[in-house]
Amino acid sequence: MSIKHPVIAVTGSSGAGTSTVKHAFDDIFRREKVAAAIIEGDSFHRYDRNEMKAAIAEAAKTGKTISHFGPEGNHFDKLEELFRTYGETGTGKKRYYLHNEEEAAPYKQEPGTFTPWEDIDTEKDVLFYEGLHGGAVYGDINVAQWVDLLIGVVPSVNLEWIQKIHRDTATRGYSAEAVTDTILRRMPDYVKFIAPQFSRTDINFQRVPMVDTSNPFIARDIPTPDESFVVIRFRKPEEHDLVGYQLMIQDSWMSRPNTLVVPGGKMGFAMEIILKPMIQELIANKKTAK
Repeated sequence: MSIKHPVIAVTGSSGAGTSTVKHAFDDIFRREKVAAAIIEGDSFHRYDRNEMKAAIAEAAKTGKTISHFGPEGNHFDKLEELFRTYGETGTGKKRYYLHNEEEAAPYKQEPGTFTPWEDIDTEKDVLFYEGLHGGAVYGDINVAQWVDLLIGVVPSVNLEWIQKIHRDTATRGYSAEAVTDTILRRMPDYVKFIAPQFSRTDINFQRVPMVDTSNPFIARDIPTPDESFVVIRFRKPEEHDLVGYQLMIQDSWMSRPNTLVVPGGKMGFAMEIILKPMIQELIANKKTAK
């Protein structure tokens, strides 16, 4: 962890409201005039799109599985090295994973490939990571130990599956059966490497639908934020004014001494209220250290 060069990581998965998270942090950084080095979790995948397909097929021949959730499909070591190096020196290496034609066009590359590694701008105030493994631990690799503010954003499991099924069938052309196979293939890595991260976070935001998602494989649509609640768990509730948050966020309540529940449509608002003073403190400490 670092005072001079703080690292902020949002770890989570699709269906949790990643666009809401990004928008909330963008608002906070803009209003507080914080320059952030943005790091995308997909850029630390081990394989590009075609290589990953080949690796999955090769692993299947021996009855093994490989996924973007686990260490075989990612450079956990490079991610830890980035967080450690940035915290110590304010520098490090980054690259981008080009998901589609629009992202790939400026680089004149194929979608599903990586840009070359490049240096992070040393004039940035913080490093901001958003991806699957901001709190990952595997063997001697401990990504979480270098993070100054670790935020978990996760949907309930059935909601996550609904989100993936709809996205992959509607926009990526996969059959429902193929998406189901992917969910099953990734499950061991989800249990070992994704879920445990949410016990290491400073704050968790979990979206829970208030409609029937008991069979996600036949759901016709994705529950909206207004059909959901967000359960917010604080690792150190004594450092937060939960009663004050409750007064500021309409229709919220405390379900436990360390847990606040807010309407799904207020997720972004709640994030800004809760996270803004935490980021202000990181920046204030950084300035004092300098």
